[in-house]
Amino acid sequence: MIEIGKFHELAVLAEVAAGVYLDAGKGEEILLPRKYVPAGTLPGGNVRVFVLRDSEDRLLATTQMPKAVAGEYACLRAKEVTELGAFLDWGLDKDLFVPFKEQKHRMMAGQNYVVRVCVDVKTDRIIGTSRLERYLSHDVAGLAEGQKVELMVYDFTDLGMLCVVDRNYYGMLYRNETFELLEIGQLCTGYIKRVREDGKLDVTLQPQGYDAALEAMPAILEALKLAGGSLPYNAKTDADEIARVFRMSKKVFKKAVGGLYKERKIVVTDAGIRLP
Repeated sequence: MIEIGKFHELAVLAEVAAGVYLDAGKGEEILLPRKYVPAGTLPGGNVRVFVLRDSEDRLLATTQMPKAVAGEYACLRAKEVTELGAFLDWGLDKDLFVPFKEQKHRMMAGQNYVVRVCVDVKTDRIIGTSRLERYLSHDVAGLAEGQKVELMVYDFTDLGMLCVVDRNYYGMLYRNETFELLEIGQLCTGYIKRVREDGKLDVTLQPQGYDAALEAMPAILEALKLAGGSLPYNAKTDADEIARVFRMSKKVFKKAVGGLYKERKIVVTDAGIRLP
């Protein structure tokens, strides 16, 4: 069965002036326009194509590579906004249409947006939506705190950044726990801080527990070396200052300093920390 918005390996039935016709099964044929036909494609062979609909609702094939297929998320740039909606560049000659009703925030030409590629149930056409929450899974039974995950930032709130977690779940990256600037669509490695009862995830960019301290220890040693062997920071230093200088929480800083002290790699004094 042919699925709109997906790739298929189809048999070549016949060559015509407009391109080649492909076998879609059940007596249906799909045109692969001439400009997309790979060199050497002949009747009897197979070709891998992406299937969509043209402006007249006919099935159409292309060998171009979209940045996402149906069911996937991608960060795309809006090329044009009309009275119907926004048109986003997703790697095909035919832009991805996002109706106004599918826009979480009104889109503007030239801006980037994270969207989910969908097949509209009413028109059977491919569209995009930035209303991601309705598609993100709340079935988090198999996830655990401390687990390493992939994050894609898709929106900003007063609390922080909303993320697609592992391309499937809803996550919140809190602003006061983030020590670097992130952009819409940015992919980064994160960690699950808390699995919430509502099926949402609190995530962080730093490893949790002792792993966080282990990762922070080399950074503190490097900072000491660059500073000539001593720094005026210790457990009494303000948390905001620790975050600004070391890009880590005070809790992680204290654990890392404690670990370095136990290993006799630093000396801790009332004035700060220094190399032995």
